[in-house]
Amino acid sequence: MTQSPWQPISPAKPTRTPKEPLTRDRIVDAAMHVLVDQGYDAVSMRKVAQVLGTGPASLYAHVANKKELDQLLVDRAASDMRLPETADPERWQEQLKDAMREMLRVMRANPGVARAAIGQVPLGEQALLSTERFLAILKAGNLPDQAAAWAVDLIPLYVTAIAFEESVQGAWAWTPEDIESLVGGLRTYFESLPADRFPFTLALAGALTSGTTGDERFEFGITVITAGLAALAEKA
Repeated sequence: MTQSPWQPISPAKPTRTPKEPLTRDRIVDAAMHVLVDQGYDAVSMRKVAQVLGTGPASLYAHVANKKELDQLLVDRAASDMRLPETADPERWQEQLKDAMREMLRVMRANPGVARAAIGQVPLGEQALLSTERFLAILKAGNLPDQAAAWAVDLIPLYVTAIAFEESVQGAWAWTPEDIESLVGGLRTYFESLPADRFPFTLALAGALTSGTTGDERFEFGITVITAGLAALAEKA
């Protein structure tokens, strides 16, 4: 039917762009973005919902709660880990050290993940695959079953603690000059302690305050862990 010339023309309705469906992957993407940009304490179901332009209630259809979200964040980080698919009995100690370095690399690349990992047993598929590959390396070294089982708990505890400490220092925005000043102050304090009560602290003041930059202390830790585990290896 032709419209009358005096009938007002109705404005065309604006075309709405359909919203991208909410998925678990999109939720984890948004949560990881908040985690890396603002730190672990900023991550909440409400904050993630705001980033996605929706309400918190819509997230619960995909993620049960903040605890599960932490698991998903740890699993996402674990998916970036490059671990050997085949364990080499001749090189298992070097493979183990490389795997620990890789775990630290991933945690450094995703600041805040270390805090999400503390106090929980990662049960996501990618995290479990990482554990499986660590176990393969340890068993290639002929470690007893119990030693290998406890080692895959000990190793993440150590690496996570290093990464968490670094993230705390990063949140404080420490500069190299700040660290140098702190270390110098500690060394001066140790050297001022009474020799009759703290003879070893006084004597080792320099050693106690060395290796504060780079990965020297981390490398020392993974060397100690690897050597200790090697000492437990069963003889063929």
